[in-house]
Parts: sequence; C-alpha cells; structure tokens
Amino acid sequence: MNTVVRPAAREVDIDSLVETLRKRMADGNKLPAERMLCEQLNVNRHTLRKALIRMRASGELASSAPRRHTALARGGAALARDTNPLEVIELRLALEPILARLAALRATPLEIARIEKAATTLAETESSSADLTFHRLIAQATRNTLAADLYALLRQIGADARIYVQNVKPRPPARLRQRDSEHHLIAAAIAARDPDGAEKAMRAHLHMVQSQILDRISLNPAGSTPD
Repeated sequence: MNTVVRPAAREVDIDSLVETLRKRMADGNKLPAERMLCEQLNVNRHTLRKALIRMRASGELASSAPRRHTALARGGAALARDTNPLEVIELRLALEPILARLAALRATPLEIARIEKAATTLAETESSSADLTFHRLIAQATRNTLAADLYALLRQIGADARIYVQNVKPRPPARLRQRDSEHHLIAAAIAARDPDGAEKAMRAHLHMVQSQILDRISLNPAGSTPD
C-alpha cells in the first residue's frame, strides 16, 4: 500500500503570503476554506490566519463574523412578532448615528471607497437592496463586530413581512435622488474623518425615513401585512 507523503509546511513571510492571496482574489476567485488553502499553498494554518486577519483589518476580506448571522436571523424572526416599524426606526435612530461616527474614525480607505460608491443607487439595483448595502457597509466599517451583528439583526427584523409597511404610493424619483443626496452627505463626512458631521448627517437621514414611515402608516391604517 502506497502512502502519500505531503511535504512539510514551509515557513513564509506574512507580506508575501498576503500578496499571494491578493493575486488569487484579483482573478475573481473566492478563497477556499482555511484547511484547503493551507494544503494548496503548503503553509501552516497559524501563518495563514495571520495573513487573513491582516486582510480583514484592511477591508480586503469580509469579516468572518457573518457566520453568526444565521443564529441572529432566527432570533430576529421571534422578535419581529412583538415589534412594529416605529420601534425599529426609533432603534435605528439611536444606533446608526453612533455607527456613522465610529466609521468616520475607523474606516479603512477601501471601506470608505465602498461606502462612497454605495451612496449612489445604480439604475439596475433594487432601491431597498441598495439602501441596505450602504448602511451595512457603514456598520461594518466601525471595526466593531458586535455592532455590525446587532445592526444586521435590526435590519432583518425591519424587513420581516409581518411588520413591513407597504408603500401605497409609487416612490417618486425625486425621493430616490434625495435619499442618494442624504447618503452622499453621510459618506462625505466619513471620508473627511468628520465624526460629528457623519453623526449629524445620519440622524437627519433617518428622521426623513421616520417621516416616510409615519406617512405610509397614515395612508395604510392596517399598518402591516397580517401575520
């Protein structure tokens, strides 16, 4: 019986390993699981993890934290039964201005570039999806994994069909342009490393969202989709 002998894992410089991983990602390939990547590159897992941590810290790789979002989503389904859209926006008003402030202080240049790009809703992008992407990028740029996870849970609750308030009027194009303008003000403050400006711009934007929700509720007294 032949035994396959694997070569011993080689010692590599972290900078060199990071560059190798960047080249793989530049080709549009997703990085495989750590164990497989160690075998492919013939490096030990400890060294690989150091390289991955560095790339996550610079914003080149998504945080590994989203694996916990499945558990959070299950909790969100239960929470959605006992809340309403006004409570969700009130909590967003309490949380998101602080997230914008932290992002202005901590976001990497790459994260700032992504936030600035997401501030504009592209023609081919669904409006609510574009909005969620913009706000999630800010939460992730806080460098606070717990805050990003809590924000993901809050938005999952807000999107639950049991509390979602239907918009009985078509969204006017002017409102979409206004929303993008509000997003751009937030992004500009974050890019300028202006925490006070970022917090103020985010609060003003969410007050506008709150006003829209109140308007929809007044036009649709049923409030939400039946359970």
